Amino acid sequence: LDTRRKHSSIMTRNNKSNGKYCIDFSDVEAAAGRIEGIAHRTPVLTCASLNQQAGGRSILFKVEAMQRTGSFKFRGAVNAVRSITTQQQDTDTKLQFVTHSSGNHAQALALAAKTANCHATIVMPNNTPLVKKAAVQDFGATIVMVESTNEAREEKAEEIRQETNATFVHPSEDPRVIAGQGTVCLELVQQVKELPSTPALSAVIIPVGGGGLAAGNCVTLRALLGSNVRIVLAEPSKLDDAYRSFQAGQLLKHAPDNTLDSCADGLKTTLGPNTWPIIRDLADDIITVDECDILRATKFAWERLKVCIEPSAGVGLAVVCYSETFREKYPVEQYPNIGVVLCGGNVDVLKTADKMKAMGIV
Repeated sequence: LDTRRKHSSIMTRNNKSNGKYCIDFSDVEAAAGRIEGIAHRTPVLTCASLNQQAGGRSILFKVEAMQRTGSFKFRGAVNAVRSITTQQQDTDTKLQFVTHSSGNHAQALALAAKTANCHATIVMPNNTPLVKKAAVQDFGATIVMVESTNEAREEKAEEIRQETNATFVHPSEDPRVIAGQGTVCLELVQQVKELPSTPALSAVIIPVGGGGLAAGNCVTLRALLGSNVRIVLAEPSKLDDAYRSFQAGQLLKHAPDNTLDSCADGLKTTLGPNTWPIIRDLADDIITVDECDILRATKFAWERLKVCIEPSAGVGLAVVCYSETFREKYPVEQYPNIGVVLCGGNVDVLKTADKMKAMGIV
Protein backbone atom coordinates (compact mmCIF):
# COMPACT_ATOMS: atom_id res chain seq x y z
CA LEU A 1 0.00 0.00 0.00
CA ASP A 2 1.39 3.39 -0.94
CA THR A 3 1.53 5.39 2.29
CA ARG A 4 1.22 8.73 0.51
CA ARG A 5 -2.09 7.66 -1.04
CA LYS A 6 -3.23 6.11 2.24
CA HIS A 7 -2.64 9.28 4.25
CA SER A 8 -4.20 11.50 1.60
CA SER A 9 -7.46 9.55 1.76
CA ILE A 10 -7.47 9.39 5.56
CA MET A 11 -7.20 13.12 6.09
CA THR A 12 -9.91 14.10 3.60
CA ARG A 13 -12.68 13.24 6.05
CA ASN A 14 -13.50 14.52 9.50
CA ASN A 15 -12.28 11.59 11.53
CA LYS A 16 -13.47 12.80 14.91
CA SER A 17 -17.03 13.45 13.77
CA ASN A 18 -17.05 9.96 12.28
CA GLY A 19 -15.91 8.55 15.62
CA LYS A 20 -12.61 7.32 14.21
CA TYR A 21 -10.24 9.30 16.43
CA CYS A 22 -10.61 11.12 19.74
CA ILE A 23 -9.37 14.45 18.28
CA ASP A 24 -9.00 16.23 14.96
CA PHE A 25 -6.88 19.18 13.87
CA SER A 26 -9.46 21.73 14.99
CA ASP A 27 -8.84 20.54 18.57
CA VAL A 28 -5.12 21.19 18.15
CA GLU A 29 -5.80 24.68 16.82
CA ALA A 30 -8.12 25.39 19.77
CA ALA A 31 -5.43 24.09 22.13
CA ALA A 32 -2.89 26.47 20.60
CA GLY A 33 -5.16 29.37 21.46
CA ARG A 34 -5.63 28.19 25.05
CA ILE A 35 -1.94 27.69 25.82
CA GLU A 36 -0.69 30.85 24.10
CA GLY A 37 1.09 33.10 26.57
CA ILE A 38 1.21 30.32 29.18
CA ALA A 39 3.34 27.64 27.51
CA HIS A 40 6.57 28.66 25.81
CA ARG A 41 6.97 28.71 22.04
CA THR A 42 10.08 26.57 22.29
CA PRO A 43 13.04 27.18 19.96
CA VAL A 44 14.08 25.29 16.86
CA LEU A 45 17.84 24.72 16.87
CA THR A 46 20.35 23.37 14.37
CA CYS A 47 23.82 21.93 14.86
CA ALA A 48 26.46 21.36 12.16
CA SER A 49 28.14 18.54 14.11
CA LEU A 50 24.88 16.62 14.43
CA ASN A 51 24.07 17.21 10.76
CA GLN A 52 27.40 15.61 9.90
CA GLN A 53 26.77 12.67 12.23
CA ALA A 54 23.41 12.15 10.52
CA GLY A 55 25.06 11.74 7.12
CA GLY A 56 24.79 15.31 5.90
CA ARG A 57 21.10 15.82 6.56
CA SER A 58 19.74 19.09 7.89
CA ILE A 59 18.24 18.41 11.32
CA LEU A 60 15.87 20.86 12.95
CA PHE A 61 15.46 20.23 16.66
CA LYS A 62 12.23 21.27 18.36
CA VAL A 63 13.55 21.72 21.90
CA GLU A 64 10.76 20.87 24.34
CA ALA A 65 13.44 20.48 27.01
CA MET A 66 13.12 24.27 27.24
CA GLN A 67 9.37 24.14 27.86
CA ARG A 68 8.04 25.09 31.29
CA THR A 69 8.46 22.17 33.74
CA GLY A 70 11.10 20.80 31.36
CA SER A 71 8.97 18.86 28.89
CA PHE A 72 6.20 18.94 26.28
CA LYS A 73 3.81 17.63 28.92
CA PHE A 74 3.01 21.17 30.06
CA ARG A 75 1.17 21.85 26.78
CA GLY A 76 -1.33 19.05 27.24
CA ALA A 77 -1.82 19.77 30.92
CA VAL A 78 -2.52 23.46 30.28
CA ASN A 79 -4.99 22.64 27.53
CA ALA A 80 -6.81 20.15 29.76
CA VAL A 81 -7.02 22.57 32.68
CA ARG A 82 -8.02 25.59 30.59
CA SER A 83 -10.64 23.56 28.72
CA ILE A 84 -12.38 22.99 32.04
CA THR A 85 -11.87 26.43 33.60
CA THR A 86 -13.25 28.27 30.57
CA GLN A 87 -16.41 26.15 30.80
CA GLN A 88 -16.87 26.90 34.51
CA GLN A 89 -15.89 30.55 34.83
CA ASP A 90 -18.87 31.47 37.01
CA THR A 91 -18.08 29.14 39.91
CA ASP A 92 -16.56 30.49 43.13
CA THR A 93 -15.20 27.08 44.07
CA LYS A 94 -11.55 26.38 43.33
CA LEU A 95 -11.54 23.66 40.68
CA GLN A 96 -9.77 20.40 41.47
CA PHE A 97 -7.68 18.19 39.19
CA VAL A 98 -6.16 14.80 39.85
CA THR A 99 -3.80 12.44 38.07
CA HIS A 100 -1.37 9.61 38.77
CA SER A 101 2.21 10.15 37.63
CA SER A 102 5.75 10.02 38.93
CA GLY A 103 7.22 11.82 35.95
CA ASN A 104 6.86 14.88 33.76
CA HIS A 105 3.06 14.87 33.70
CA ALA A 106 2.96 15.28 37.48
CA GLN A 107 4.92 18.53 37.35
CA ALA A 108 3.02 19.69 34.28
CA LEU A 109 -0.43 19.30 35.81
CA ALA A 110 0.70 20.80 39.10
CA LEU A 111 1.90 23.99 37.41
CA ALA A 112 -0.96 24.10 34.90
CA ALA A 113 -3.47 24.03 37.77
CA LYS A 114 -1.53 26.68 39.68
CA THR A 115 -1.48 29.07 36.71
CA ALA A 116 -5.27 28.79 36.52
CA ASN A 117 -5.78 29.30 40.26
CA CYS A 118 -6.89 25.69 40.62
CA HIS A 119 -5.58 22.84 42.74
CA ALA A 120 -4.03 19.54 41.65
CA THR A 121 -3.59 16.31 43.56
CA ILE A 122 -0.93 13.96 42.25
CA VAL A 123 -0.93 10.26 43.13
CA MET A 124 2.69 9.05 43.12
CA PRO A 125 4.29 5.65 43.84
CA ASN A 126 6.20 5.43 47.11
CA ASN A 127 9.50 4.86 45.28
CA THR A 128 9.36 8.24 43.52
CA PRO A 129 12.69 10.11 43.83
CA LEU A 130 12.67 13.00 46.30
CA VAL A 131 13.68 15.50 43.62
CA LYS A 132 10.53 14.72 41.61
CA LYS A 133 8.30 15.03 44.67
CA ALA A 134 9.92 18.33 45.57
CA ALA A 135 9.25 19.76 42.12
CA VAL A 136 5.56 18.85 42.30
CA GLN A 137 5.25 20.34 45.78
CA ASP A 138 6.98 23.54 44.65
CA PHE A 139 4.17 24.00 42.12
CA GLY A 140 1.59 23.86 44.90
CA ALA A 141 0.11 20.40 44.33
CA THR A 142 -0.87 17.87 46.98
CA ILE A 143 0.97 14.55 46.77
CA VAL A 144 -0.61 11.27 47.83
CA MET A 145 1.78 8.31 48.04
CA VAL A 146 0.69 4.74 47.24
CA GLU A 147 2.23 1.36 46.50
CA SER A 148 4.22 1.17 43.28
CA THR A 149 1.60 -0.62 41.17
CA ASN A 150 -0.66 0.65 38.40
CA GLU A 151 -3.69 -0.69 40.24
CA ALA A 152 -2.88 1.20 43.44
CA ARG A 153 -2.33 4.48 41.59
CA GLU A 154 -5.51 4.17 39.53
CA GLU A 155 -7.66 3.21 42.52
CA LYS A 156 -6.41 6.09 44.66
CA ALA A 157 -6.84 8.62 41.84
CA GLU A 158 -10.43 7.46 41.32
CA GLU A 159 -11.08 7.65 45.06
CA ILE A 160 -9.82 11.25 45.14
CA ARG A 161 -11.82 12.14 42.06
CA GLN A 162 -15.02 11.00 43.70
CA GLU A 163 -14.28 12.58 47.08
CA THR A 164 -13.28 16.01 45.72
CA ASN A 165 -15.31 16.14 42.49
CA ALA A 166 -11.97 16.59 40.71
CA THR A 167 -11.37 16.25 36.98
CA PHE A 168 -9.07 13.35 36.19
CA VAL A 169 -6.41 14.16 33.58
CA HIS A 170 -4.76 11.05 32.13
CA PRO A 171 -1.11 11.58 31.14
CA SER A 172 -1.54 10.35 27.56
CA GLU A 173 -5.09 9.17 26.87
CA ASP A 174 -7.04 12.35 27.68
CA PRO A 175 -8.12 13.89 24.34
CA ARG A 176 -7.46 17.39 25.71
CA VAL A 177 -3.90 16.33 26.54
CA ILE A 178 -3.38 14.76 23.11
CA ALA A 179 -4.61 17.94 21.40
CA GLY A 180 -2.31 20.07 23.54
CA GLN A 181 0.70 17.95 22.66
CA GLY A 182 -0.18 18.37 18.98
CA THR A 183 0.82 22.03 19.23
CA VAL A 184 4.51 21.00 19.21
CA CYS A 185 4.56 20.35 15.47
CA LEU A 186 2.07 23.13 14.79
CA GLU A 187 4.82 25.44 16.00
CA LEU A 188 7.59 23.45 14.34
CA VAL A 189 6.05 23.70 10.87
CA GLN A 190 5.47 27.44 11.33
CA GLN A 191 9.01 27.99 12.60
CA VAL A 192 10.58 26.10 9.69
CA LYS A 193 8.67 28.36 7.29
CA GLU A 194 10.09 31.38 9.10
CA LEU A 195 13.69 30.22 8.69
CA PRO A 196 15.40 31.74 5.63
CA SER A 197 16.25 29.37 2.76
CA THR A 198 15.00 26.31 4.65
CA PRO A 199 13.12 23.66 2.62
CA ALA A 200 10.03 21.97 4.03
CA LEU A 201 10.43 19.02 6.36
CA SER A 202 10.75 15.69 4.59
CA ALA A 203 10.41 13.64 7.80
CA VAL A 204 9.73 14.22 11.50
CA ILE A 205 10.96 11.92 14.26
CA ILE A 206 8.93 11.81 17.48
CA PRO A 207 9.57 9.68 20.60
CA VAL A 208 6.72 7.39 21.58
CA GLY A 209 5.74 6.04 24.99
CA GLY A 210 2.10 6.44 26.01
CA GLY A 211 1.55 8.07 22.63
CA GLY A 212 0.04 11.43 23.54
CA LEU A 213 2.88 13.37 21.92
CA ALA A 214 3.06 11.06 18.92
CA ALA A 215 -0.70 10.90 18.31
CA GLY A 216 -1.32 14.62 18.67
CA ASN A 217 1.47 15.47 16.26
CA CYS A 218 0.49 12.79 13.75
CA VAL A 219 -2.83 14.62 13.48
CA THR A 220 -1.08 17.98 13.14
CA LEU A 221 1.48 16.91 10.56
CA ARG A 222 -1.06 15.15 8.35
CA ALA A 223 -3.31 18.22 8.47
CA LEU A 224 -0.51 20.65 7.63
CA LEU A 225 1.78 18.64 5.35
CA GLY A 226 -0.38 15.72 4.26
CA SER A 227 1.50 12.94 2.51
CA ASN A 228 4.55 15.12 1.84
CA VAL A 229 6.12 14.29 5.19
CA ARG A 230 7.14 10.97 6.71
CA ILE A 231 6.26 10.54 10.38
CA VAL A 232 8.71 8.21 12.12
CA LEU A 233 8.21 7.31 15.76
CA ALA A 234 11.24 6.42 17.88
CA GLU A 235 11.18 3.89 20.69
CA PRO A 236 13.74 2.11 22.89
CA SER A 237 14.15 -1.53 21.90
CA LYS A 238 13.67 -2.43 25.59
CA LEU A 239 10.27 -0.68 25.62
CA ASP A 240 8.95 -1.83 22.26
CA ASP A 241 5.20 -2.16 22.76
CA ALA A 242 4.42 0.46 20.09
CA TYR A 243 6.77 -1.17 17.56
CA ARG A 244 5.29 -4.62 18.16
CA SER A 245 1.76 -3.22 17.98
CA PHE A 246 2.56 -1.47 14.69
CA GLN A 247 4.01 -4.65 13.22
CA ALA A 248 1.11 -6.81 14.40
CA GLY A 249 -1.59 -4.31 13.45
CA GLN A 250 -3.17 -4.59 16.89
CA LEU A 251 -2.66 -2.97 20.28
CA LEU A 252 -0.21 -4.91 22.43
CA LYS A 253 1.19 -4.35 25.90
CA HIS A 254 4.74 -4.97 27.05
CA ALA A 255 5.80 -8.61 26.91
CA PRO A 256 5.28 -10.33 30.29
CA ASP A 257 9.01 -10.98 30.69
CA ASN A 258 10.03 -7.40 29.85
CA THR A 259 11.79 -5.87 32.86
CA LEU A 260 11.35 -2.34 31.38
CA ASP A 261 14.98 -1.60 32.22
CA SER A 262 15.68 1.33 29.91
CA CYS A 263 17.53 4.59 30.47
CA ALA A 264 14.62 6.23 28.60
CA ASP A 265 12.24 5.59 31.48
CA GLY A 266 9.91 8.38 30.40
CA LEU A 267 8.73 6.10 27.58
CA LYS A 268 7.66 3.12 29.71
CA THR A 269 3.93 3.80 29.37
CA THR A 270 2.16 1.76 26.69
CA LEU A 271 -0.22 2.98 24.00
CA GLY A 272 -3.92 3.07 24.79
CA PRO A 273 -7.28 2.99 23.00
CA ASN A 274 -7.18 6.71 22.14
CA THR A 275 -3.58 7.02 20.99
CA TRP A 276 -3.24 3.69 19.19
CA PRO A 277 -5.73 4.21 16.32
CA ILE A 278 -4.16 7.54 15.39
CA ILE A 279 -0.65 6.11 15.42
CA ARG A 280 -1.74 2.97 13.58
CA ASP A 281 -3.28 4.96 10.73
CA LEU A 282 -1.21 8.14 10.48
CA ALA A 283 2.38 7.23 11.37
CA ASP A 284 4.62 5.83 8.65
CA ASP A 285 7.05 3.88 10.76
CA ILE A 286 8.27 3.00 14.24
CA ILE A 287 12.00 2.40 14.64
CA THR A 288 13.64 1.09 17.79
CA VAL A 289 17.14 1.83 19.07
CA ASP A 290 19.26 0.18 21.75
CA GLU A 291 20.45 1.61 25.06
CA CYS A 292 23.97 2.34 23.90
CA ASP A 293 22.80 4.42 20.95
CA ILE A 294 20.29 6.30 23.12
CA LEU A 295 23.01 7.25 25.59
CA ARG A 296 25.46 8.13 22.81
CA ALA A 297 22.89 10.44 21.26
CA THR A 298 22.04 12.01 24.62
CA LYS A 299 25.71 12.74 25.31
CA PHE A 300 26.15 14.13 21.79
CA ALA A 301 23.28 16.56 22.37
CA TRP A 302 24.74 17.64 25.70
CA GLU A 303 28.14 18.31 24.15
CA ARG A 304 27.32 19.70 20.71
CA LEU A 305 23.78 21.10 20.84
CA LYS A 306 24.45 22.42 24.37
CA VAL A 307 21.02 21.26 25.54
CA CYS A 308 20.66 18.98 28.57
CA ILE A 309 18.09 16.55 27.19
CA GLU A 310 16.86 13.44 28.97
CA PRO A 311 17.48 10.01 27.39
CA SER A 312 13.82 9.79 26.34
CA ALA A 313 14.56 12.73 24.06
CA GLY A 314 17.79 11.09 22.95
CA VAL A 315 15.79 8.25 21.41
CA GLY A 316 14.75 10.34 18.39
CA LEU A 317 18.26 11.65 17.87
CA ALA A 318 19.61 8.10 18.08
CA VAL A 319 17.32 7.08 15.22
CA VAL A 320 18.53 9.78 12.84
CA CYS A 321 22.21 9.46 13.82
CA TYR A 322 22.78 5.75 14.40
CA SER A 323 19.92 3.62 13.04
CA GLU A 324 20.83 1.59 9.96
CA THR A 325 17.13 0.93 9.45
CA PHE A 326 16.44 4.65 9.21
CA ARG A 327 19.34 5.21 6.82
CA GLU A 328 18.21 2.40 4.50
CA LYS A 329 14.50 3.27 4.48
CA TYR A 330 14.93 7.03 4.39
CA PRO A 331 18.01 7.84 2.28
CA VAL A 332 19.44 11.32 2.66
CA GLU A 333 18.87 12.12 -1.03
CA GLN A 334 15.10 11.74 -0.61
CA TYR A 335 14.81 12.86 3.00
CA PRO A 336 17.34 15.64 3.56
CA ASN A 337 15.44 17.79 6.08
CA ILE A 338 14.49 16.08 9.31
CA GLY A 339 12.59 17.47 12.27
CA VAL A 340 13.44 15.86 15.61
CA VAL A 341 11.31 16.52 18.70
CA LEU A 342 13.49 16.66 21.81
CA CYS A 343 10.67 15.89 24.21
CA GLY A 344 12.17 16.81 27.57
CA GLY A 345 15.12 17.67 29.77
CA ASN A 346 14.26 16.37 33.23
CA VAL A 347 17.31 14.22 33.76
CA ASP A 348 19.52 13.08 36.61
CA VAL A 349 22.76 14.08 34.93
CA LEU A 350 25.10 12.23 37.31
CA LYS A 351 23.11 9.01 37.18
CA THR A 352 22.89 9.15 33.40
CA ALA A 353 26.62 9.91 33.12
CA ASP A 354 27.31 6.82 35.23
CA LYS A 355 25.29 4.73 32.77
CA MET A 356 27.29 6.21 29.90
CA LYS A 357 30.57 5.31 31.62
CA ALA A 358 29.35 1.79 32.33
CA MET A 359 28.77 1.33 28.58
CA GLY A 360 32.15 2.78 27.67
CA ILE A 361 30.72 6.01 26.31
CA VAL A 362 33.31 8.63 27.14
